[in-house]
Amino acid sequence: MTADSRQARGQAAEGWAQTHLEEHGLQLLVRNWRCRLGELDLVMLDGDTLVFAEVRYRRHAAWGGAESSVDSRKQRRIAAAAQVFLQTHPQWSRRPCRFDVIAISPGDQHLPVQLNWIRGAFEL
Repeated sequence: MTADSRQARGQAAEGWAQTHLEEHGLQLLVRNWRCRLGELDLVMLDGDTLVFAEVRYRRHAAWGGAESSVDSRKQRRIAAAAQVFLQTHPQWSRRPCRFDVIAISPGDQHLPVQLNWIRGAFEL
């Protein structure tokens, strides 16, 4: 599999996740926000709460699937990027924050993808 096809699949997964979250009332603030410490896939508002959503897509459930791919090392990177985001966007810094994971895997002929939204997936 080429890097281009992986990137395209990742972009599609982020689009599915964003649509799902918006259908549940969340509002997109930023998509693919980058800093020197990492990237935030989706930064959204859920009412008054700022949500940092990590989108993970896995074609196979080997090695635990999409959910387990957000290990403690990845959680620290997301949290560090979120801290930089809050420092560079002080208008959001006083809001409660939450880290969510949207785990996506291929579905079947009836449902193209399976999406598992884990609210408050981790805390740091």
